[in-house]
Amino acid sequence: MIDEGVVKYDCCWTQGEAVADELVQQLNEYRDRLYAQNLIGQYPDGIGFGNLSILHPANPQEFIITATQTGHLDQLTPQHYTTVTSWDLAANQVACQGPAQASSESLTHATLYQADPSIQAIIHVHDYPLWAYLMDEVPTTKRETPYGTPEMALEMERLLRETDLPQQKILVMAGHEEGIITFGKDLADAYAVLMAATDGSPDEVKP
Repeated sequence: MIDEGVVKYDCCWTQGEAVADELVQQLNEYRDRLYAQNLIGQYPDGIGFGNLSILHPANPQEFIITATQTGHLDQLTPQHYTTVTSWDLAANQVACQGPAQASSESLTHATLYQADPSIQAIIHVHDYPLWAYLMDEVPTTKRETPYGTPEMALEMERLLRETDLPQQKILVMAGHEEGIITFGKDLADAYAVLMAATDGSPDEVKP
């Protein structure tokens, strides 16, 4: 059963102005590609899936991420992004500012950014054949760990510490059906890692 779309952390959302156009230009470029490939989208039950983020270029202590429940939209505008301004893993809390609340996966993104300063961009997609193909072939979270929780955030830290995740830049979320994360120095890097992972998959993602 797919577990997706519900914000499980305590969201301290301050409604504010949209993110500047120039800051979402590259996000939209790659979001458009991922949507066209059905790696970001919406399930038949209306639940959206997939998200992406970048570190804020003016403040590396913050990041810009797609808002929750935007997967069904074929194109996004600055109104569909928000800035995560702070987070507290122990308290299961994320603070964000913008036109809408941050993605349900924001705590996971925050943990990766905090744990490895070389990470500048993160992509989270859903694709069952690729997810099943990569399971345990790349760094994989524990099956009992649900998405969007402090436990998943701790799994990110464990994989960065105990596996070659910093080199592979891709992981499978075993307890989050279809969930795959890639990251890199920018979105082009994270996207290239994802596309490289499709090589040899029995149901290859269309480029």
